[in-house]
Amino acid sequence: MFTGIVKEIGRVESTTAGAGGTRLRIAAGFAGALTRGDSVAVEGVCLTVAELDASGFSADVMNQTLGLTTLGSVESGSPVNLEPALRAGEPLGGHIVQGHVDGVGTVRAVTQDGFARRVSVELPTELRRYAVERGSITLAGASLTVASLGEAGVEVSLIPETLERTTLGAAEPGTRVNVEVDVVARYVERLVLLKGSTDA
Repeated sequence: MFTGIVKEIGRVESTTAGAGGTRLRIAAGFAGALTRGDSVAVEGVCLTVAELDASGFSADVMNQTLGLTTLGSVESGSPVNLEPALRAGEPLGGHIVQGHVDGVGTVRAVTQDGFARRVSVELPTELRRYAVERGSITLAGASLTVASLGEAGVEVSLIPETLERTTLGAAEPGTRVNVEVDVVARYVERLVLLKGSTDA
């Protein structure tokens, strides 16, 4: 489990494609604190550490994940948001994030708003119902608050800290971002549907 509080911006050092998927080698400052088998969220995608050393780690990305997330388009030199898995006793700074990407959104507009930056993101149609104004959403692995809703998606407001510490600081119209909706919303929907079926 993750919280959507990005630990650092890592950098893809190499991509090695094969028939079964792609192995990513990622430079990460916290690599020395990892062990093989640990989970790390890369742009919001939960990956398993396959190999590591003091300067970075490697993880295998299967073809399905490459096709469903933005990891299919990363290349050597690409910056990526990184978050190690939450450990027992650590504070839950953002919200509950599973690292299971629900879809890919597209940035449609970026506007300055004082020291903050407002970013409008178009969401896949099937995900829009899970977005709630002032609710939580994960974009590119970062836990964010929905500032407002639009017909096609959401708008979030990024403070300078988020702009500096995540890849969202470089977002511009056309940028694709991994989206994970609030898991609580999914469970609520499921419970409501089940209750409706039993009442019928």
